[in-house]
Amino acid sequence: MTTTAPSTVEEVITRYEPVIGLETHVELGTRTKMFCGCPTEFGAEPNTQVCPVCLGLPGSLPVANKAAIEATIRIGLALNCSIATWCRFARKNYFYPDMPKDYQISQYDEPLCVDGYLDVEVEGQTVRVGIERVHLEEDTGKTLHIGGATGRIHGATESLVDYNRAGIPLVEIVTKPVAGTGALAPAVARAYVTELRDIIRSLGVSDVRMEQGSLRCDVNTSLNRPGEEWGTRTETKNVNSLRSVERAVRSEMLRQAAVLDAGGKITQETRHFHEDTGETTSGRSKETATDYRYFPDPDLVPLAPDPAWVEELKAALPEPPRVHRERLREQWGVSEHDMQSIINAGAVELIEATVAEGASPDAARKWWLGELARRANETGVELAEVGATPAHVAELQRLVDEGKLTDKLARTVLEGVVAGEGSPSEVVAARGLEVVSDTGALTAAVDEAIAANPDVAQKVRDGKVAAAGALVGAVMKATKGQADAKTVRELILSRLGAA
Repeated sequence: MTTTAPSTVEEVITRYEPVIGLETHVELGTRTKMFCGCPTEFGAEPNTQVCPVCLGLPGSLPVANKAAIEATIRIGLALNCSIATWCRFARKNYFYPDMPKDYQISQYDEPLCVDGYLDVEVEGQTVRVGIERVHLEEDTGKTLHIGGATGRIHGATESLVDYNRAGIPLVEIVTKPVAGTGALAPAVARAYVTELRDIIRSLGVSDVRMEQGSLRCDVNTSLNRPGEEWGTRTETKNVNSLRSVERAVRSEMLRQAAVLDAGGKITQETRHFHEDTGETTSGRSKETATDYRYFPDPDLVPLAPDPAWVEELKAALPEPPRVHRERLREQWGVSEHDMQSIINAGAVELIEATVAEGASPDAARKWWLGELARRANETGVELAEVGATPAHVAELQRLVDEGKLTDKLARTVLEGVVAGEGSPSEVVAARGLEVVSDTGALTAAVDEAIAANPDVAQKVRDGKVAAAGALVGAVMKATKGQADAKTVRELILSRLGAA
């Protein structure tokens, strides 16, 4: 029996096989809620977007949102699912403060979309993730725990409930168990959620912003000895970034392996993921379907999508993201390896948008995969949230192309943009960072450098052109790095007769 806890997933898979599953919740971008006419705008004052229907007041009757049904069918079709010809809504009963009705309208044994799949690429391998179901339900309210250090109920002095979110259309996408991925399990989980997000965004049915909660993921993980039955799974709830999806799987693999190595047993439970430590902690024991006492909602008629309508929706689906990325790869002239680096960095759409703003593909790649990726890694945020937009990057490169900024100055300007000081032009103006292009001022700075370094100047006159680098450095120092080094060098050689 191993007594030392494993430190890597590679060590875990020498003894165990991981099985993962993902339950992803997507808030649809409909104008109104799922069963009433309340608006769905994010960020409104608490409890201002509610009505008797979404609050479940006596005598109120729900009516299904057709736009939400259509969006769900389009998601199912994009995930290669079969669309039900007849299904219905059910009541999922449980008491919790964020459920004003004490039940959630959802779908149970008769979902709208079933039996699909999504292929993802991970380290040169294609992994097919089976889709068990895609069903439509209503979201819950939002509970805020006040007075504690963690924002969770433990240690809080009071809890407040905002019901604005209650009733917003919510699509749940449940995968089949994904086995056989070994040490790639964490990366497969991230790749799946990334590809799913891209598909949903391409459909235009949700903004899928994880930081705002419109895309949330529950991560299921279990371990088993090779050849044995799958182990007991845990469910890490509401993971809210792509990076955290990967970290949650890795953390659970390490934790469960340590428990099993020590002779313990895994408890079926929900767990909380902690962004600061990358670890999970116990939540509550996991309920089964019977605990929720599902039964058909008597206030809602069954859904029976017309097959002809479904075919029309299928024919109108946009280009799949994988096909779109391959087309971009050819347009940009990059290798498959380089394109994979772009995908891994989450930069495809950012580079595409930057090119649309006027930058070349090479320039857009340089900034997003270089300086901005470095800053995103340092701060632990997704690349899209680093603080610069495609328009900013295109403007920055335009200033470089026009000779108003050197690459070095451009990096300084980018610091200001990321810090929230404005657009590149505004940062240049505020900090006085534009390249010194006044020939007279540059000539004066060159003459001063030559006069201050007569020995170096003589070497250049004698044909040792490489020595001019020292004079270029002196001029760059005098101009605080705001001169163009190539122009300075040309001036020096001209003044010393070595051009």
